[in-house]
Amino acid sequence: MPPHPPERTRIVQKMRTRMIRTGLATLLALGGLATSQAVTAQAADNPYERGPAPTVSSIEALRGSYSVSQTTVSSLSVSGFGGGTIYYPSSTADGTFGAIAISPGFTAYQSSIAWLGPRLASQGFVVFTIDTNTTVDQPDSRGRQLLSALDYLTQQSSVRSRIDTSRLGVMGHSMGGGGTLEAAKSRPSLQAAIPLTGWNTDKTWPEVKTPTLVVGADGDTIAPVATHSEPFYGSLPSSLDKAYLELRGATHFTPNSSNTTIAKYSISWLKRFIDNDTRYEQFLCPLPSASLTIAEYRGNCPHTS
Repeated sequence: MPPHPPERTRIVQKMRTRMIRTGLATLLALGGLATSQAVTAQAADNPYERGPAPTVSSIEALRGSYSVSQTTVSSLSVSGFGGGTIYYPSSTADGTFGAIAISPGFTAYQSSIAWLGPRLASQGFVVFTIDTNTTVDQPDSRGRQLLSALDYLTQQSSVRSRIDTSRLGVMGHSMGGGGTLEAAKSRPSLQAAIPLTGWNTDKTWPEVKTPTLVVGADGDTIAPVATHSEPFYGSLPSSLDKAYLELRGATHFTPNSSNTTIAKYSISWLKRFIDNDTRYEQFLCPLPSASLTIAEYRGNCPHTS
């Protein structure tokens, strides 16, 4: 016999409840899958992001989120450059990192640019501050030495397994800055170049294909911006991602001491172009305005690399 009406009602209600629960479970599963796919897709878009989302405070800080270790490289154990110091994130939990070689200027040693080592490494880079073969080496020689240092770093150094060899950059001060342009000209695969109050007898760089941040100083009497940094910047291809930062109240030797403005924009440039981390685009575009520390900033926005 068919169930009585009250019992039939209970059966119908149970069936409806079961159907609702099944439907919700399916929707939740699909939603979870979609979320997972979205996260995976986002990660796949840029697998090189390192560290937490940046803020003005984080890029101006003396240290970033990574603890840093360092190792000394003797000039006797290398060829093509004069040895140096490697600074690198202590942890390998985040995988490999981009790497930067940095050259000092005329008559100077790596100690003159040593402050950049831990400052950049703590933001998620392997950084190699080098000595040159002799302190009077010219920019073209310093450019070759920067490339030799990168080759050593990625092929022979004790930290080579921590480095992504496709994500490399160069920096340098004075003749080391001139050498930075030479290195970028010679090796177009470099992802970023930053000459700091650079000096070079060659003023034109139309061959450079590496995103380049040229840093000059308004009070520089050794490499005046009018005859060095400004023509360097102006000669770079108009299609290139490039910028010109002129420091206010600064001299040729300002890059030899810890400097928040240099660090802030160097970190942003290196992150944006070596790590392809567009989270740092906000500090470069729109173009920074003149301020107490910036006499002038030029560049192309938005960036396309």
